[in-house]
Amino acid sequence: MSAENHYLDAIEAEENGELENALEHARLAVKADPEHTNAWWMIVGLLSPDGKYPDIEQASKALVACNKIIDIDPTRVDAWVKGGRIMVDQLGLYEDALHWWQRCRDAAPLEAVPVIEQTTILSDLGMYAEARDRLGSLFEDDLDIANSQLARITHLHRTLEMSAEQDPKALFKPWQKKHGGWTAIKMRANKAPVSENMLFMMTTVPFLMMEVFVSRSLFGDGWGGFCLTSLLILVTVIIGMSFTRKLYQRVNRPGFNLLRAIQFEASSGKVVIPEDIRGAKLYMFLYSRHPPAFQQRLNKIIESDNKLPRNWKMNMPDFESHYDEMGFIEDADDEAPTSYEEE
Repeated sequence: MSAENHYLDAIEAEENGELENALEHARLAVKADPEHTNAWWMIVGLLSPDGKYPDIEQASKALVACNKIIDIDPTRVDAWVKGGRIMVDQLGLYEDALHWWQRCRDAAPLEAVPVIEQTTILSDLGMYAEARDRLGSLFEDDLDIANSQLARITHLHRTLEMSAEQDPKALFKPWQKKHGGWTAIKMRANKAPVSENMLFMMTTVPFLMMEVFVSRSLFGDGWGGFCLTSLLILVTVIIGMSFTRKLYQRVNRPGFNLLRAIQFEASSGKVVIPEDIRGAKLYMFLYSRHPPAFQQRLNKIIESDNKLPRNWKMNMPDFESHYDEMGFIEDADDEAPTSYEEE
């Protein structure tokens, strides 16, 4: 049977809800024709459907299928995006995802999506200087930015601006055993993160209730009093939300730092979190919020107990490799990867 016939059978089986049968026919299709991108894409969708959480085997096979698609057709934006999502969201392969998106930029040098994704990954790992460089290249290279991307870029810009205002030594670096952030994590290790809504209820709602009770005596009855009371409540809510947001970041900073350490372990494949923290309530809370494939892969890393070596180096991609594809660089020496040594 031809590859196309297997592919049509796979479509029919999927429409009938026979997903295992559909996957089998899709695999037979790519076996008969390894360059059948539609069949490969069906395999991706069946193994890692949107809104579902595949296990580590399914996510890994879906990523392989995405890789097959872009090897055949580098213009398949859907495969680039799906593969990047699987790497970061499902498997925690942040470092590999940096290289993935650089390959995407090599294939589409004028696309803004790879730069935004790289900026997000670097920011999540606490590499703010590199993230600022990536975000700056959006404007230096005059890339087309869609309206749907503006909110995300604005959020990234705000985050990186806040990091620039802080002392670089104070920024948490999971690869440094003696960093002060570990002390704060240990102090909060047995407490779950505090929700922003809870903080708002505790800090702002009492003031709102007091304003409602005293507004009549302050502003009187009638429309004038109603308008003044409403304005006072609105101002209080705005100020309260701003204060709560800052308090939320401060109170939960140990949780955010531990989350970064978890992401770093998944990215590097090395163990950096002490055992007394790993068994605590805060760690278990953050661990449980990750999808099954991420948890399974992280467990394998922990079981291997492969400690971070003193000479460990972050394997960064060549962020200027896309210039070669555009013909701007003829000969250039490869830059040495950025290194971070344990203090």
